[in-house]
Amino acid sequence: MLDALITSRTRLKLLLRFFLNASTSSYLRNLEDEFGESTNAIRVELNRLEEAGLLTSEMMANRKVYKANTSHPLFPDINNIIRKYLGIDKLVEEVLAKLGDVKEVYLTGQLARGINSDTINLLIVSDSIDIDYLNRLVNKAGQLISRKITYAITPAESAPAVLENIPDKLLIYKP
Repeated sequence: MLDALITSRTRLKLLLRFFLNASTSSYLRNLEDEFGESTNAIRVELNRLEEAGLLTSEMMANRKVYKANTSHPLFPDINNIIRKYLGIDKLVEEVLAKLGDVKEVYLTGQLARGINSDTINLLIVSDSIDIDYLNRLVNKAGQLISRKITYAITPAESAPAVLENIPDKLLIYKP
């Protein structure tokens, strides 16, 4: 769906990279390795997004590091569109809101870093969940959004220690 509106694959990758998780930052050579595309194509799109005010940059050592401009008026809308494109909004609506005792849910792995993936990895913080019901809902949501959903569950008391060991995480649900 979003591919039809944004015809530049590089621009779409950059939007996913920076607007799914606002704390993500990166520089040109890192993006080149990650995307497997030429620096020229990436540089052109970075410049366009920066000129539009959607990205900010700063020099760190001798690298220009980019990140999303969270104060831009369109940031919340773009973030929302990216979440819908990835299916995270339906996932929360269909699965997490109906489970009852869910304290928090974190997106982990590649998507938490802003890298598109066919798999959604979740860490669910909860003290009691009906696993059979969760599995049925995860399967239903996975079919709805055409992505594989994996999850791990951790009790609330051990969540801080578990989260400390996960480098890439994004809080997506907290009642």
